[in-house]
Amino acid sequence: MASPITFAVVAAVALVALLGGGARAQDMDNEWARNRGFYGGTGGGVGGGLLPQSDVDLLEFPLNLEYLEAEFFCWSALGYGLDGIDASLTGGGPAPVGAQTAALTPFVRDIATQFCYQEVGHLRAIKQNVKGFPRPLLDISAANFGKIVETAMNTTLDPPFNPYENSLNFLLASYIIPYVGLTGYVGANPKLLTPQARKLVAGLLGVESAQDAVIRALLYEHGLSRVASYGVGVAELTAHISKLRNALGRKGVKDEGLVVAPGQGPEGQTVGNIIAGDRFSLAYDRTPEEILGVVYGSGDPAKAGGFFPQGADGRIARAFIA
Repeated sequence: MASPITFAVVAAVALVALLGGGARAQDMDNEWARNRGFYGGTGGGVGGGLLPQSDVDLLEFPLNLEYLEAEFFCWSALGYGLDGIDASLTGGGPAPVGAQTAALTPFVRDIATQFCYQEVGHLRAIKQNVKGFPRPLLDISAANFGKIVETAMNTTLDPPFNPYENSLNFLLASYIIPYVGLTGYVGANPKLLTPQARKLVAGLLGVESAQDAVIRALLYEHGLSRVASYGVGVAELTAHISKLRNALGRKGVKDEGLVVAPGQGPEGQTVGNIIAGDRFSLAYDRTPEEILGVVYGSGDPAKAGGFFPQGADGRIARAFIA
């Protein structure tokens, strides 16, 4: 039988392990995580746990699109962007180029204002889970949007398209942006390894999809209306924009306008296409490589331009330029 002294020694060792060994055990857990490519979250997020580096990369990449959407919607609706709402969210990044207030009806301004603050919330949510990066240089000038529309229509417009000129132009410009982000979330979801990351992306995707649906519904109501003096209808212009994004993405059809050819609507039964989807009416997906090609306007993830004159940020985006 063990002596009382032996029991005392064992008890003492156990007590030390309980009281003083906790920190060491945590250190060992952290070391284990680092050795396996895991990243310690900032805490207070949608889970606050450890994330694998691949999840961190996939969560940081969409910050590029969220910055873009936040600045465009906030400036259009309020006349100021992130610097006027919460400068800490910018991380000290440069102010966007060409931002201005849009001439909107009270109804559309109300919608744009809601979109603005939704995007602010998205930035906060992502940055509670990963460190992120400063706001990249963004070009949301009328000239840049005008160039995109002219490229889509393969013509020179006179006067140039101006997204800030009226509510219809603003909605058409909005058609250009959120849809790209939501296809990115669809593409990222099956690649995520942790419930924490998947939950966050599901939440972001839900709201981004809703925004796109609102934009498409408002434009669908004006489907046959002419856009300024350009001699083209709203639905036709959305088809041109979607065709351009398909070309820049270089991965086939992942984008559709408000009206499609007979047999290409849901179950082949409609030409109306208020929500874009594949033959099963499921959302299309895009990879970061495809998204960069679209938002750069170059079709090449290694050739910056378009909305990101100096390129997007994050490990995924930088890898294409390095």
